[in-house]
Amino acid sequence: MNIELQKDLAQLDQILENVKNTSLDFFSQLSDLPTYVKDQKADAELLGTNGLGVEKSLERFKEKYQKLMVASSGPRFWGFVTGGATPAAIAGDWLTAVFDQNTQSTSGTCDVSAIVEKQTIRLLCQLFNLPEDFNGGFVTGATMSNFTGLAVGRQWAGKKLGIDISKEGMSSGLVVMAATPHSSVIKSLAMLGFGSNHLVKIDALPGREAMDISDLEAKLNENKGKPVIVNCSAGTVNTVDFDDINAIIGLKKKYDFWLHIDAAFGGFAACSPAHIHLLKGWEQADSITIDCHKWMNVPYDSAVILVRKEHDRLQVETFQNSNAPYLGDTFENFSYLNRLPENSRRFRALPAWFSLTAYGRNGFQWIVENSIARAHELGDYIIGSELFELAAPVRLNVVSFRLKKSNEVAGFLEKLNQNGKVFITPTMLDGKSAVRAAFVNYRTTSADIAIAVKEMEAAYHSLLQPD
Repeated sequence: MNIELQKDLAQLDQILENVKNTSLDFFSQLSDLPTYVKDQKADAELLGTNGLGVEKSLERFKEKYQKLMVASSGPRFWGFVTGGATPAAIAGDWLTAVFDQNTQSTSGTCDVSAIVEKQTIRLLCQLFNLPEDFNGGFVTGATMSNFTGLAVGRQWAGKKLGIDISKEGMSSGLVVMAATPHSSVIKSLAMLGFGSNHLVKIDALPGREAMDISDLEAKLNENKGKPVIVNCSAGTVNTVDFDDINAIIGLKKKYDFWLHIDAAFGGFAACSPAHIHLLKGWEQADSITIDCHKWMNVPYDSAVILVRKEHDRLQVETFQNSNAPYLGDTFENFSYLNRLPENSRRFRALPAWFSLTAYGRNGFQWIVENSIARAHELGDYIIGSELFELAAPVRLNVVSFRLKKSNEVAGFLEKLNQNGKVFITPTMLDGKSAVRAAFVNYRTTSADIAIAVKEMEAAYHSLLQPD
């Protein structure tokens, strides 16, 4: 055995202790660590002939790179809808690396991880008050979740035309509709061969990002006789606007389309009794995207795709390893390899399982409602501010706003973010630049809102009165 590897195995307990201490040091300082590091320069690495071993590698990492790490898992990183990692999720993720399972089958000689994954999907559906009508599995993020749901929808649409798309390829007779799709949906259409320019855009309601149901019905009428996939938003990234899912379900009974709901973080509204109405009817969807490394506060990368059990054959047709006879019968022997894009699958379910069992329904209700309360707290400040104004109502956990006396959003964000106390990202609303703060991190408190407000005001005044 390689001498450094042999030494590391012999000292594994001390190595893990040092990694634990490094982790605790990071978490103890998280609220005070910078959310932005301007200078990201690092000298080019050269691979040594002999390795350093873990201890010296950890020392080199801390000296060279750790100082450049930003507090993206901290309480004031409000860009990109980025969550943190709860203690339960960290425990599960650490053990995921230790057990190192390639999660595949629920039967035969494989490990128990696929059974744990199915149990975790069951717990998630219970958290969301969804019936046991869905199969589900973990993928890398919302992009692959949307990709998977739309891929099965593509197979369904092909069957309507008498085509097995998984074997024969794409057809030009398929139609995809959406009003305000996330960029990952557009990316998925490109990867699936629909073409990102071939989306049939549905009008949004005036001043909203939500779908105009009357325009949807008009477009459905125009495309009668064609198989249609409708992408529905359950929480847009700019304003957390929800399409009227219940009304869309009513049209589904009339027009028979595939309904994919992108509920990447908006699905967690189901955890709050005051907001679950936003998802009324979503149990009738054909496929649903849920992103766990957002509001569930598990580490990257983690998301779930839910597909109705009645579409199981379509899902297997889409993703089966048809030239791998050692996997056995794809319907008798449940394997995620035949139902999801990746063949090599990390045990992503474990951090989610730990989180669900550790915190339960009440814990996630608190996480969701805390984020919503903090968003409204910032929104209330902006409503009364002489410097800023809301660009859209605060509907859930995202605050979109503009500067009252300046259009220099980029300059404002540069000054705000480079100070390293809070991180917020730009966006576009109604064709105009805006600022967007997304709240999903369980650590965020009212004290963080106060810090952010002070930083926002300082950046605003600095913008209007440059040195």
